[in-house]
Amino acid sequence: MRIPLDYYRILGVPLQATAEQLQQAHRDRTMQLPRREYSETAIGSRKSLLDRAYNVLSNPEAKTAYDQKTFHKLPGQGQEETQIQETLPSLEVEDPQVLGALLILLELGEYELVLNLGTEYLEHFSSEPPEGSQINTIPQLSRADVVLTLALSGLELGREQWQQGTYEQAALSLENAEKLLLKEGVFPSLRGELQADLYKLRPYRILELLSENSEDGIAHRHGIQMLRDMLQERGGLDGTGDDQSGLSIDDFLRFIQQLRSYLTSLEQQTLFETEAQRPSAVATYLAVYALLVRGFAYKQPALINRAKRMLMRLGSRQDVHLEQAVCCLLLGQTEEATRALELSREYEQLGFIRENSQGAPDLLPGLCLYSERWLQEEVFPHFQDLAGCEQTLKEYFADDQVQAYLEALPLDRTEQNQWSVVESKPETLSKRERQGKVSLKKTEEMASISSAAVREQGEHQGRRVPATTAMLTRSEPPKAKTGRSPVVPGDRPANQRPVPSGQRRGSSRRSNSTTGKSSIHWGRLALLAASGLLGLWLLIWLIGQAIGLVGSLFNTTPGLEGEQLQLMLNQPPIEIPEPPAQPTADTGPLTEERAKVVIETWLSTKANAFGSNHQVDELSSILVDPALSTQRQRATQDQQDNFYGEYEHELMINDVTINLDDEDRATVDATVNESVEFYRNGEVDRGASYNDEIRVEYELIREDGQWRIQDWSV
Repeated sequence: MRIPLDYYRILGVPLQATAEQLQQAHRDRTMQLPRREYSETAIGSRKSLLDRAYNVLSNPEAKTAYDQKTFHKLPGQGQEETQIQETLPSLEVEDPQVLGALLILLELGEYELVLNLGTEYLEHFSSEPPEGSQINTIPQLSRADVVLTLALSGLELGREQWQQGTYEQAALSLENAEKLLLKEGVFPSLRGELQADLYKLRPYRILELLSENSEDGIAHRHGIQMLRDMLQERGGLDGTGDDQSGLSIDDFLRFIQQLRSYLTSLEQQTLFETEAQRPSAVATYLAVYALLVRGFAYKQPALINRAKRMLMRLGSRQDVHLEQAVCCLLLGQTEEATRALELSREYEQLGFIRENSQGAPDLLPGLCLYSERWLQEEVFPHFQDLAGCEQTLKEYFADDQVQAYLEALPLDRTEQNQWSVVESKPETLSKRERQGKVSLKKTEEMASISSAAVREQGEHQGRRVPATTAMLTRSEPPKAKTGRSPVVPGDRPANQRPVPSGQRRGSSRRSNSTTGKSSIHWGRLALLAASGLLGLWLLIWLIGQAIGLVGSLFNTTPGLEGEQLQLMLNQPPIEIPEPPAQPTADTGPLTEERAKVVIETWLSTKANAFGSNHQVDELSSILVDPALSTQRQRATQDQQDNFYGEYEHELMINDVTINLDDEDRATVDATVNESVEFYRNGEVDRGASYNDEIRVEYELIREDGQWRIQDWSV
């Protein structure tokens, strides 16, 4: 098979590499072994290619002949400006070296090329060789190694696409790799890595799928289904189940808030009403928003009534009185809206409402203005179908269907009583519930309402269709179907029989007289009882004081013997231990001194993790992924194999390079003299032990104010 590689890329050296550089590169590449899952056949195939490249390039005559054959000089250039141009060099490799070539391409990051060549290689050699044929003997022995290389390429390609923001492509690469391993029935630990990445990738995929505007909507529906799967695994919006995404409850709620703008009001209503049945306070609150916004925008007050009933369930746990007031306003229940405002503790919003209700007999003018602005500026943007939509209270109340529904809405005094007894206790909210409540932004521009509208509002305050209808539409609301007069503040209830004026005045006087006498009689009795209790208490107190005085005169009890406890204000009675020192955050650019400390910490941690005690947990204190996952897996495998080493290190920092785009990332060039003696089952493994000096390039990243090692290359 012809592989697009050349000897320089195999060794990782430039065209002008010296003999010393070639020797060092060959040595480093030989020591840098692939994953433990590879067989000796795969490792030997890779080493044979490294030896082949080194043998040619280290021989001056062979190197010259190879360069002339593989590269050519650009025409028309002088001797000093001569440039070497690569003309897609390739190598013809025999079957035993194909696996080594795929391994080297994988190390060079040519993941797509590995997938193409490896898939072709597997298809070319069937799983069962023809009867009597020996052609497929070597490939069959290495089939698992080829599958492993393809799976690793899929894993790394998926992570690379993940970083680039193409989440569905990343998922496809990971899924194909997982299917291949599942089909072959090999390397379950690698399948676990692929599945873990797919779980962590799922929130990103959901956002990408929901944001697509395809005509068929297949991607959008797929995203919603994935979201439902996550909710089911977590046990709801604020559930404690594990969906393996790595998102905490707070992170997941922020994720839900982020994706809401990609869902329509109907999709949110369906989703959150279902989740509210778990039950979930957060889902209930979000369902209220969806119902409220749909009812207002699409002029369906029945949905607003449903939202109001759902708010009743939250009233004893959250301060939702402002939302209740908005619902009552849109349902024409102006008295209930006023009572809800009185119970609210949203002081900033109430200040806006009061300021815009100056001169009016109640807070309805300010509530109207606040509700309209709040819905348009704070609520509509969170719904895909309503972002940028403009809807006014005037248009809402002028709708015939809205007026018909509000006229037919019965008076529910039970609900009114519930509004009044619910207390606002915002301080008892859990952190989870606070996350579910959408914040209300203070409106900067204040709108004025004309005095004529305010007067008209006062005249129609208690009607079933609210005063705001008259204020906004300038039209007389329809009469009640029952023919009864509307109830207004200070008036009698509609079902009370009228009393003639003479009787009403007389009965009123008699009632007042009787009430006055009763009040005087019970007041005197209460005064006499209070005086008696006070005198009795004073007598008991005097007797107690006298007994205490007599007892002190005849008290002969000896004092406490022995050394007394000396309490002093300037020092504690017992020694208080000093709290453990907290690591100070590293600020500013990475220095060579600090880099040396980080690398030395890693070398010491490495000796502990891969030593006889197998202190694997220490790796997380200095490494982050991908290095952490790789080294943790190796250390765990060593522990299972009863394999460990005794390490000694010497370190020299050559250079520190700070990333120009991100000062929290840096590259450290270091020379490490590593001496290690390995033991297997308690006996020295001479073949594995070594004492070498290597050149390592470490990739460092600063997380939470501490430098960690993310990866390295030898």
